[in-house]
Amino acid sequence: MRKTRTVAAAAAAALIFSACGGSTPQAADDDAENGTQGTGGSSETIKIGSLHPLTGAAAADGQQMDNGAQLAVDAINEAGGIESMGGAKLELVSADTQGKPEIGQSEAQRLVQEGVIGLVGTYQSAVTANVSTVAERSKIPLVIDVSSADSILEQGYQFTFRVQPSSAVLGTGGAQYLAEVSEAAGAPAQKIAILHEQGPFGSGVRDSFVAEAEKRGMEIGPVVSYDAASVSDFTTQITQIKAADVDVLMVTGYYRDGVLVAQAVETVDPGLDAVWGVANGAFDLPQFPEEVGEAGEGYFDANYHPDMTNENMQALAELYEETHNDQIRTGAVLAYDAVHVLAAGLESAGEADGQKVRDAIAQNEVPTHIAGNGPIKFDEAGENVNAFPILMQVQDGVVVQVHPEQFAEAEAIYPGFE
Repeated sequence: MRKTRTVAAAAAAALIFSACGGSTPQAADDDAENGTQGTGGSSETIKIGSLHPLTGAAAADGQQMDNGAQLAVDAINEAGGIESMGGAKLELVSADTQGKPEIGQSEAQRLVQEGVIGLVGTYQSAVTANVSTVAERSKIPLVIDVSSADSILEQGYQFTFRVQPSSAVLGTGGAQYLAEVSEAAGAPAQKIAILHEQGPFGSGVRDSFVAEAEKRGMEIGPVVSYDAASVSDFTTQITQIKAADVDVLMVTGYYRDGVLVAQAVETVDPGLDAVWGVANGAFDLPQFPEEVGEAGEGYFDANYHPDMTNENMQALAELYEETHNDQIRTGAVLAYDAVHVLAAGLESAGEADGQKVRDAIAQNEVPTHIAGNGPIKFDEAGENVNAFPILMQVQDGVVVQVHPEQFAEAEAIYPGFE
């Protein structure tokens, strides 16, 4: 097995790649003379595909992620491009999945026909499942930025890699943190209701959360699912949960539905100790307390998240706000990291060949802006072995990191409601 390479990256300005033998491989030189670069396009431009929901219910998140991918491409190009390929520049080719699996698949096929060397995406697990089949068939890498369903990487795929934690890691960690935080506060969580989006993402997180929570002696129920694309109000669901007299409501879903949940909880007032997000697409974003106001105060979320104690991450957040006049969301950071994973693979491979880039990605270690146990590093299944969730809470209108201790900016307040 080839020795593992470590690829260093600066957060908002440059990516410094490890050298590959000190020179461009002969095949790359020959391609350059002919005006081509393997399957990636010209000697000056290598195309990377960005697949996200740019329209539809998740458009705000999808646009953020596409923006994050573009910032990464810009940073790499400004730092000199892919050095081992003579300074070849990257070009991001964006496509709109509309949040629909069949559209995502057809758009992935179109991008492959246009000559992309790799793909990043896609936000919804059902979409990513379809896109991964295209990547595998085309033998080009897909680096998943956001999509947690365990089933995606249970197919024995060779070209698909995931930067964020899996559903199993997220759900298990969410239940673990609930037990630790509630017990430390002297009010152990005992009865937990679950509200989750009904797709493979929400169902996967639910299953792993339930398994760990029951192992820790918690009683689960009711469990209520919903269609994130069509739901417009949660009053009925929260009223059902209020009647069950539970301690905690665990919620897994996306941003728009997370906001609707907060509004319904405020209206119905179900008498909870906490609303406990697990991989929730709203509760840990700075836009959430700004949008819902006091209704979101005290909300928790156990999720992948930028490490805001990291100076490089702080610089990236500032760059995003300067560029797009908006606060960066976690998905944009993961997309930024995913592009760097592909670029590092190109740097190590020394040519835009899908198989060689895939092999390099499998061996590389790439720094990340997401809180975790270390750099991005993939196991044989394509999972990032250092990915895990941290716990955040809305306190005084600001999302802060509260658990585990090494990432905590403040102490958790539990129960979360007065």
